Amino acid sequence: MKTIAAIAALLATTALAGATEMKVCVEGAYPPMSMMNEKGEIVGMDIDLTNALCAEIGVDCPLVKTDWDAMIPSLLEGKCDAIIASMSITPERAQVVAFTQKYLQSPNMFIGKADAGLTDTTEGLSGKRVGVQRGTIAHDFMAGEFPDVELGLYGSEEEIYLDLTAGRIDAAFVDAGTG
Repeated sequence: MKTIAAIAALLATTALAGATEMKVCVEGAYPPMSMMNEKGEIVGMDIDLTNALCAEIGVDCPLVKTDWDAMIPSLLEGKCDAIIASMSITPERAQVVAFTQKYLQSPNMFIGKADAGLTDTTEGLSGKRVGVQRGTIAHDFMAGEFPDVELGLYGSEEEIYLDLTAGRIDAAFVDAGTG
């Protein structure tokens, strides 16, 4: 609750102070953080956090379903007033958006079929196609650390899992909290 109170205090002192509404960009394709339920509603931990923060500062917070790679552009274009999407803090992102305290730490991991003979080395991934969500730190890591590995770029981790299951990629490099 200490982190929630600190984030709420930061939001309350922003330019939105005095506003009755704060539009929040969320993804809706990142379970268990943000996902669509059977009623077509966005639910998950990020949504629960959004609701708690908005209740704390006393504003209505309509959710703006936004593709991951459009999150920061949507904020900068005024389509939303805040992003709550388990976004990793990077120096590049911190140059264009203000971050609150970190509320989640989740590493990335490789996923592949048990009999695929994959290892998380350049040799072990040689000739393999690895699925990664574009615009993420996983994408940046793979491009930087494994420049010779063929990457399949996807809009969501859900799409990566579909192609992994169908055999269109050999492995996935995804958030360990969702894998």
